Amino acid sequence: MGNMDEVLSVPGDGESWKQRAVERSTRAAKLRAEQRVQRFLDAAQAIITEKGTIDFTVQEVVDRSRQSLRSFYQHFDGKHELLLALFEDALRRATTQIAAAAGAQLDPVEALRTSVQLLFELSRPDPGARRPLFTEFAPRLLLAHPAEVRRAHLPLLDLLATLIRRAVNAGRIRPGTEPRRIAAIIMETVMFSAHASGGPGADSDGAGPRPVTADEIWDFIAHGITGP
Repeated sequence: MGNMDEVLSVPGDGESWKQRAVERSTRAAKLRAEQRVQRFLDAAQAIITEKGTIDFTVQEVVDRSRQSLRSFYQHFDGKHELLLALFEDALRRATTQIAAAAGAQLDPVEALRTSVQLLFELSRPDPGARRPLFTEFAPRLLLAHPAEVRRAHLPLLDLLATLIRRAVNAGRIRPGTEPRRIAAIIMETVMFSAHASGGPGADSDGAGPRPVTADEIWDFIAHGITGP
């Protein structure tokens, strides 16, 4: 009996089989949930691509994903959360694209210029490009949920701050520049200008619409942060 007590009192190494079974079950449930969410996101993205707009219903997404309405509301509070998830995903992809383009430039200011101009082009209204998450949803989100906008833009903000910091360290941007604050100003200036450039406007002589260009945006920004 004494030997049995000793065996029972010896602590086991690592987790018990019960704990492992629970964790395995939890991992499996998490994987299934991620797959269901991705199917909803893929369905919504397919609809947006087809329509070229974010004007769709939750039921359309449910039908396209071949899942249930109940399952949808287990993962999203509604269409707004679905669009926010798609917007965050699109921003991450855009940030990756911008980072790759900037990374191809050896000069730190050229890397920053490339990122600014590409961000401008990706953000401007372009019916042919079908980017309603940026051209339709983002402006609405900024007005109604600014905190969510800031959170979604963090990866892009981090990238711009890193590029600015490199240019500062290389002595290519005036001393005393705060990379993260300047990155936020640049990001907001570029994206707002891109959205605005797609609307109606005219030259001072009334000749007709003349959208702002990526080169003009960079010229404006560069002369505000670089030395003479």
